[in-house]
Formats: sequence, C-alpha cells, structure tokens
Amino acid sequence: MKCSGLKIFMVVTGSIAEEMGLEKGDRLTAINGAPVRDLIDFRYLEAEETLHVDITKAGGEEWVLEIEKDIDQDLGLDFGAGEFGRTIRCINKCVFCFVDQMPPGMRRTLYVKDDDYRHSFWNGNFITLTNLSKNKLKRIAMQRLSPLYISVHTTNPHLREKMLGSARAGLIMEQLRFLAEAGIEMHTQVVLCPGLNDAEQLDRTAADLSSLWPSVRSLAIVPVGLTRFRDSLYPLDVYNGEKARELIRWVHARQKAFINKLGHPFIFASDEFYLLAGMAIPVAESYDGFPQIENGVGLTRIFLDEWAEVEGSLPKEIAKQKFVLVTGVLGEKIIKPVAERLNKIAGLQVLVKTVENNFFGKQVTATGLVTGHDILNQVLPGEAGDLLVLPSVMLKKDEPVFLDNLSLAELAESIKAKVAVVAGPSQLVDVLNSGPQAAKIFIDQSN
Repeated sequence: MKCSGLKIFMVVTGSIAEEMGLEKGDRLTAINGAPVRDLIDFRYLEAEETLHVDITKAGGEEWVLEIEKDIDQDLGLDFGAGEFGRTIRCINKCVFCFVDQMPPGMRRTLYVKDDDYRHSFWNGNFITLTNLSKNKLKRIAMQRLSPLYISVHTTNPHLREKMLGSARAGLIMEQLRFLAEAGIEMHTQVVLCPGLNDAEQLDRTAADLSSLWPSVRSLAIVPVGLTRFRDSLYPLDVYNGEKARELIRWVHARQKAFINKLGHPFIFASDEFYLLAGMAIPVAESYDGFPQIENGVGLTRIFLDEWAEVEGSLPKEIAKQKFVLVTGVLGEKIIKPVAERLNKIAGLQVLVKTVENNFFGKQVTATGLVTGHDILNQVLPGEAGDLLVLPSVMLKKDEPVFLDNLSLAELAESIKAKVAVVAGPSQLVDVLNSGPQAAKIFIDQSN
C-alpha cells in the first residue's frame, strides 16, 4: 500500500521547493523510492545530495522531481502540526499511571498517553518500548534515532509485566541490549513505588542497566505521584521524609561505586526526593552535565546557581511596593530564602504564598502541578499585593493556561491583580529592576 506521505503546510520563500513549484496542500510521499511516513523519514532522506521526490499535487496530479543539492541544504518545506502523523499511544495499564488519576475537565492533551518512540527522540519524552515491533526497533537502529528516553521502572521481567500491565513489558532487557548493540544512547528512569520496585528490586535494576554502560548513560529515580482520584486503582504509598532520606543515601552510595567503576555517577535522584528529605541539593558537578534536567533532576540546582549569580545585581532600594511569590509546597523550601534576601531591599516587601494542591490532593506537592483554581481559592482579592508573581512551570509551555484550563487572564480578573510569570531568578530580578513588563507574561487586571 502506497504511503500517504506528509501534507505540505508551508513552502519557504526562495527555497528549492518553491523553485520546483511545490505548494501548500501538496503531499510528499517518497524520496529515492523510500516512503516518507513522518518528519524523521523526511529529515533522514533529505540529507542526500541527489533526490528523486514523489509528489502528489493537491489536485491529484503525480510528480517525480529530480533534485541536485548540497548535502547540508534543505528543501524548504514545513509540514506543520501533522509532521509526525498520529501519535503512537500507550498500550500499558501501569499501576502508577498519572493520567489514570486525573479528573475530567482538564486540557484534552493531558489525557493522551503518549508512548511514541519518535517523540522520545525528537522531544525527549519517556517511552516504555512495549509497543515496539521488531521493524520499529530496526528503524531506530537504521536511522540512528539517538538518544532515547526510556521508562524502565524495573528490569525484573515478571515484576515489570505486573507494574505495566503488559505481557510485552518483560522484554525490556532484550530490547535495551538490541538498542545498545546498535549504538543508541539511552537515558532511563524508574518511577519508584514503595514496597514494589524499591529495595532489592532497585538494586537489580541499577545493576542491569549499568551493565549496558555507556549506551545506557543515566538512570533517574523519581517518586511515584498519587492524586486523590485513585478509586479502584492499585494500592500504593507515597514517600515520606524518612524514606526519601534512605533513598538518597542509597543513591549517593551507588554513585560513588559507579564513579569508581564507570567514571560516571550514572544514577540520580530527582529533586523531589531531596526537598522531601530536607537534604542539601548536590552541587552542579554532581549532575555530570544534567542529562535528565527535563525529568526534574537538577532543576533546583540550576535555580540556586542562577540565583547566586543574579543576587549581586539586586538594587539596594526601589519604590515602595509589595510582591507576592506563589509556589507549591515543596517549592516553598527554595523560595523562602529568596524572599528573605529580597526583603532586605529598602522599599520592597515580599511575601511567599504557598498553595496547597486541593485539586489533585495534598499528597501532590510539586509546584508545576498547582492549578489555577487552587491559586484562585487561596489568594483572595486584596492579598496579591502590587504584583502576584507565578513560576512559569505552572502554565502550559506555549499558552498562558493552567492544568485545569483556567487562563492567566481569568485568574488576574478574578483576584483583581497585576500578575507576572517568571521563568527563573534572572527574570525575577529583571522584574524588580525594570518593572513587571520584563516578565515572560504580564497581565494587569488591578483596576
């Protein structure tokens, strides 16, 4: 069956594609006889100097274009939102799945269980490999789709089948060995569930994964997250401070052993464990380049180091004003010392508003999971000061909307306040020095 290809969304002005008469709405179906199924195929095949490109025009006419170009020259095509086609969905029934613990009424995309190996390569999403056929594994190897980010959870095949609810889950070490032999770099994670995949099971997992070094470059340990919406789901416990301290001591001991053996720490605990344990965040060098920053491993260290850099640029005095810094329960431990330092600036009063997560449940303490309605219910009109400052992790990356679909504008309107969103210490200091307009997003609903 002929590949349907990719529908052209835009043709770059002055590009090869424009010179060849390609237009929006045309479909590119093959290059040099190979089907173009998605953007990865296109980028892989486009790199050749001599191309035979199969095109189906919007009107149905079929073209074959012969193109000679430099090896690093692109054709000038944009396929828009359809560049990967349909997302490959998760087939698992994980006992800890966060999507299964969400109530209705949130952003539609939050209910999509993405387990797409292409998104893992392109965007750093974690995948389980349970839906990968041998042909897809071969494609990864042939096209060198590296690095990949893989949710392992345990290397015990029977336990992994139980935790992921999939008969294919037990193939994990066989799949990882195949990818390692193909030269694919992998970063792995374990969502740690007390009494299930910890203790001797975690020892086994760390040993098995480190045996594939350097192909498996890192292992992140993150705590299971449980919401209040767990009726009829597998019974799980969360980590408390004591258990978190035990885990961190275990991680530090393993890091020392791996440094001696591999010359690399290999295993990392997520920031949430350190904050929960009340233990110091490791220095930047301990993260060895922050290989899993998107997984919440080292973000706090980056924040602290950035704050140390910009602290020296704080003004000694500003016009009298009151700022309120919003954070989640765990984030309070990091934000409070920042507020204490800011309060030494003459004319400035800074308060920290710690928002508890009533939406998901008080067991959820991460700042990035604070919802708009929880802020709305806990910051009353008149309590926002001259400026309410929110961290950008509370909002969708490309749109000022909270997890519960409340928009930033709706929040500002409801509390009748000026609201600014900052991405980190540098932006916070810019707001102090230059005014709210220096923030990433600023909305004025104070009148």
